[in-house]
Amino acid sequence: MERIRYGLIGCGMMGREHIRNIALLDDATVAAIFEPDPEMRAQARVLAPTAVFYEHLGELLADARLDALVIVSPNDCHLDQLEQVKATRPLPVLVEKPLFTDPADLPRLAAFRKDYPAPIWVAMEYRYMPPVAALAETVDSVTGGIRMLSLREHRFPFLDKVGGWNQFNARTGGTLVEKCCHFFDLMRFLLRDEPVRVMASGGQSVNRLGLADVWDNAYVIVDFAGGARALLDLCMFAEGAEYQEEITAVGPLGKVQALVPGPGRFWPETLGPAPTPKLIVSPRHPKGPKSHDIPVPEALLDAGDHNGSTFYQHQRFLDVVRGRAAPEVGFDDGLRAVLMGQAAQLSALEGRAVTLDMPPLSASVDRVKTPEKAV
Repeated sequence: MERIRYGLIGCGMMGREHIRNIALLDDATVAAIFEPDPEMRAQARVLAPTAVFYEHLGELLADARLDALVIVSPNDCHLDQLEQVKATRPLPVLVEKPLFTDPADLPRLAAFRKDYPAPIWVAMEYRYMPPVAALAETVDSVTGGIRMLSLREHRFPFLDKVGGWNQFNARTGGTLVEKCCHFFDLMRFLLRDEPVRVMASGGQSVNRLGLADVWDNAYVIVDFAGGARALLDLCMFAEGAEYQEEITAVGPLGKVQALVPGPGRFWPETLGPAPTPKLIVSPRHPKGPKSHDIPVPEALLDAGDHNGSTFYQHQRFLDVVRGRAAPEVGFDDGLRAVLMGQAAQLSALEGRAVTLDMPPLSASVDRVKTPEKAV
């Protein structure tokens, strides 16, 4: 089988997680890396000693060996780099979330998307966490159709990244875009429906007060076109919790929950083994919850902080690069998750519900109503 060669754009904390997971794939390697920070380059060389390191993105894009690209740069760089890729070397791309940060960039997104000739996959790896995937497979039969969906993430504060870029709204798009686009994507994915109204309350209460402006907690309620409603409960000063993510879906027949622990490297050794991911099924008739362990291979836990999901995402993206499949998380998915996050930020700031008018998935980006224009 032909070996697929990746070019990596950015090799900070998440970039190195991508390197470790690509190394676990069959017939795939990181062949080239662009990273301007010397310390990040040095750490990446340890993981990818055969990769060629380039000083400029244009030099990486000129590398004729490459078959695909992975963009893992700071949030506000994604769209600029996608445009440069399109103008220079339009290869299949896996781009980290969020797809963009500024609502004013919607026309640029439309122009980029209009005739980009290769597949785009937006990295919403939470779909591929094994307990979340197990919930997705069983949710309809257990619930009889989701009417209420809640997603709780109680976790650690934002980690320190190069230059502190992830501590400021101007570069991240805001916490409800940067962090929570994952959860808005999961809402759409599990409900197979589109949001129509967003109501949120959030702010900065504990972390880095006076030093940063990203929020560290929020509640977000989302109404969907089909009548279901979803809730996000985010707290980023709750790293003492047993489980980091708790996803609960309820319908007329019953309830199902996915419990996902945080990164094993943060679990205190004094407490013994880290918690095991679980799926809990609770039918209404007959009553009696049943708990199922959903273990994740140790090699995948060692390769990253996302419960093995980065590897499973890369397996599927590799099939896309080989021409065997279409992206499972496409450009539209990435766009809509950001628009939901922007609407939530606006709702919390202005103390009002924000209406969303999502176009059909086949419609062009410039038809999307931005949160600023919502009524």
